[in-house]
Amino acid sequence: MRLAAMACALVIIMWVAVFGAILSQRSSAVPIPSTSQAQAAATEGSSRAVVTTVEEERVTAPLAASAINPPAAPSATAPIVVSQNSPALAAPPGAQMTAAPPAQASAAPPSAPAASSCPGNPNALGVSRVVEIDTTGGPGFGFEHFKTHDFLREGEVVLTFDDGPWPKNTPAVLAALAAHCTKAIFFPIGLHATYEPGILKQVAAAGHAVGSHTWCHQDLSKTKGHCLTNGKVQTVEYKPIDEIEKGISAVHWAVGGPTAPYFRFPALRQPPELIEYLGKRNIGIFSTDFDSFDFKMRKPEQVRQSVMTRLKKFGKGIILMHDFQHATAEASMDLLNELKAGGYKVVFMKPKFSVTTLPQYDDLLLKEMKTSGGDSRPTSSVVRTISE
Repeated sequence: MRLAAMACALVIIMWVAVFGAILSQRSSAVPIPSTSQAQAAATEGSSRAVVTTVEEERVTAPLAASAINPPAAPSATAPIVVSQNSPALAAPPGAQMTAAPPAQASAAPPSAPAASSCPGNPNALGVSRVVEIDTTGGPGFGFEHFKTHDFLREGEVVLTFDDGPWPKNTPAVLAALAAHCTKAIFFPIGLHATYEPGILKQVAAAGHAVGSHTWCHQDLSKTKGHCLTNGKVQTVEYKPIDEIEKGISAVHWAVGGPTAPYFRFPALRQPPELIEYLGKRNIGIFSTDFDSFDFKMRKPEQVRQSVMTRLKKFGKGIILMHDFQHATAEASMDLLNELKAGGYKVVFMKPKFSVTTLPQYDDLLLKEMKTSGGDSRPTSSVVRTISE
């Protein structure tokens, strides 16, 4: 009897040990997020509805291991990593979580670098990440004025160029971007767009986002200013909303196709009532994380140094430059080379939908162009190749 009782006790002890080990494995397989992780997740969630990653590491960067081979099942001791904009992962009802053997936890599939998809430049900067922007309600971007949507990771930049299109300068910027197979956002002035629609068409055809920057670069906190028209400075009175909408219509006309619902205020002067107006128009507002101040510079080296110095200080950001400026055009290739050498990555902000122009401003633009001797018809309907 005593031997039987001892045997039963040993069996009970062994079963308790086995169940204890199983429970320990299950509890260790589900990591408990720290307070800082929970706070980061909350902040991240507030931006997901506006900014969504749609592509990542598509140009010149090595493919992730998971893109080459299916990912192995996560081990019992390793936490599951969810990308910034991925939906939460959940096990289907009734599914059981099974811990992988320890040997599989360290067996990562080998990664292989992808061939460069940028012809002629194996060291191209490329586009590290493409994010889709939902401009419903008029969200603002750029920490100089807007603090809500902090979607850039350390070392990421968004390239933006104002005040074009302009002969020689804008094409030089486009050539540098093309050589590096990277993308930017352009904020053209409406009047300039009517001067050089062909250049702006090239900007759009290259896949860049084309927003707007008013009709004649007026300070929208005022109603009187000066406009340089056909080489002559004129004193003008204007309504700020007219200045915005006429610029949007002019850019849309010049491109001859969809343009982005992106707007940047001249001199970044942003009256609250106009921010509210753009919100109702579902147009995103762009400030900047830092200004290059390239409009104060005459030498390309000054522009390059200005951008890199500020970028090293802030670590990431939306960069404001001007394709209208000759020094910026000359500096663009060296600047992109240095961004690549410094390990920085370009993020392209792709709009979820295009801007809708207002018919009354489209009509106003066409009437004004006719009275000033312009021709509102597209070149393709005026000049047609019949033999070559």
